Amino acid sequence: MARPRAPLLEAASYTAFVDILSLVGNTPLVELKSCSPKPGIRLFAKLEGQNPTGSIKDRIVAHMIRVARAEGALRPGQEIVEATTGNTGLALAMVGRRLGHLVRLVVPDTVFPGMLPALEFYGAQTVSVAAGVGIKSAIDVAREIADRDHAFLLNQFGSAENPRCHYETTGPEIIAACPDVDVLVCGLGTGGTITGTGQRLREHNPDVRLIAAEPHPGSQLPGLRSLAQGFVPPILDLSLLDGKILVRSSSAFRAVRELLMREGVLVGPSSGAVMHAALKWAQRMESGTMVLVFADSGWKYLGAEPLHVAQSHTEDEELDDVLWW
Repeated sequence: MARPRAPLLEAASYTAFVDILSLVGNTPLVELKSCSPKPGIRLFAKLEGQNPTGSIKDRIVAHMIRVARAEGALRPGQEIVEATTGNTGLALAMVGRRLGHLVRLVVPDTVFPGMLPALEFYGAQTVSVAAGVGIKSAIDVAREIADRDHAFLLNQFGSAENPRCHYETTGPEIIAACPDVDVLVCGLGTGGTITGTGQRLREHNPDVRLIAAEPHPGSQLPGLRSLAQGFVPPILDLSLLDGKILVRSSSAFRAVRELLMREGVLVGPSSGAVMHAALKWAQRMESGTMVLVFADSGWKYLGAEPLHVAQSHTEDEELDDVLWW
């Protein structure tokens, strides 16, 4: 006997968007019930991997280009140049392709290999620099190219439009979905997410705690950077932070595996670092609501061995996480 078929959804339940850029933002907030360390603590993940190219960087790139075009700083068809370690480059390649701008990206030679084919497929040109000299060198090279070739420098590390984007979008989205948020945990990259989102949440609730996840010196986590390397992004407002937690690569990758096993959520290493930092901070709490910004999805990192090979760890490693403030 044939099983009855489920009724089709009515056409009115579907939404048509103007174009791919209309899909940027308004990402879901999902509770991580199986990861809560205590009955009184609720964890909610802001899944930024749901953006078109799979990361939170779609937000700032779309916003910064829209503002630059509106103000006349970016001319139609003008080339855009930027220093990036991956996700911003992918977002810029997509937005540039959509709006008719050539894109040139200055990337450290340690950029995750899976990124380069995607960047080239979108039509972006890449310029490699030695990773040992830090992201500051890539920024300097990008600025030199922009000056020499009369290109537009996006400047994600220095433009006030980066945190402003999160102030105007990410923050209000979190407040609308989770008005009782007590703690926000973000990865420390450009500093735009925790600065802009944090400012907006503080206006909503002056007592909200803002916690940054930062790579332990010597650890490599795509999308995050250690301030111990000597470069503090100009847009990062350290005075906003209530704490930062240093996370080792192995702890971040282990958290990625746990999230997949417990919740079925596949995220990138930076999100694993955020998860690890959140659980560390939760040790100080008896109850409360925490929002974790998961900056990207994990699909592009599937070729990275630590994602599918169990990582060993020791008690000393756990004790070596440093909590500031």
